[in-house]
Amino acid sequence: MLFARTPAVRSSDQIAAMRRAGRVVAEMHAEIRKAIAPGVTTGALDRIGREVLRANGATSNFLGYGHPPFPAVICASPNDMVVHGVPSDEVVLVDGDIVSIDCGAIVDGWHGDAAFTAPVGQVPAEIQRLIDVTEASLAAGIAAMVDGNRIGDIGAAIERVALAAGLGVVEGYTGHAIGQAMHEAPNIPNQGTPGTGAKLRVGNVLAIEPMLVAGSTETVVLDDDWSVVTDDGRWAAHAEHTIAITPEGPEILTLL
Repeated sequence: MLFARTPAVRSSDQIAAMRRAGRVVAEMHAEIRKAIAPGVTTGALDRIGREVLRANGATSNFLGYGHPPFPAVICASPNDMVVHGVPSDEVVLVDGDIVSIDCGAIVDGWHGDAAFTAPVGQVPAEIQRLIDVTEASLAAGIAAMVDGNRIGDIGAAIERVALAAGLGVVEGYTGHAIGQAMHEAPNIPNQGTPGTGAKLRVGNVLAIEPMLVAGSTETVVLDDDWSVVTDDGRWAAHAEHTIAITPEGPEILTLL
């Protein structure tokens, strides 16, 4: 099981390379955030991501990934779409929507990966709360990333925040270790039992990504073989960072 595998330990030089990749991802987030507004298409947001990659001499770890090959450098997932939304000029954001943006970058062979969910214009308070609690659950998972803890401690921390807020944790989609590939073993579930799973060590680099919902935690994959939506049409939020465990504690690599 991927859950039982021990994450790789990275050297300080390798983490420095991943920090450079993470900064590109953070720049992609910053530029796309500025552009999110009613009337903007998700295809336009993807073009912004491509320009940031080009300007930094980085490449995309999303474009061409998987089967069928993913056709874009970002995933753009509005409203009830949990993850893996395919950007399109036919998908126009409107006031009151939310949209999850997930993207990554490769610099010198090392990867970064991160996601955020943003409101489009004005959203109801309960929808903003969904976003805020998702961010809080991510922060709790990151805080559990310390030397000597275990993978189960991360999922337990995420789940604790979600359930305390009356929200559900989407099952079947997880975080992951990251390095010279975007997805490396082990998987990092968003649920767990404290004190279980592989032990965390200084030098581990993980991408933690809770996906929370206000309704059913069951999902459906659409006909494009990528887009994942909730089965009851309730909205979802997604947040992610790439984090290194250092002697001083967790360091988020995908922040400016």
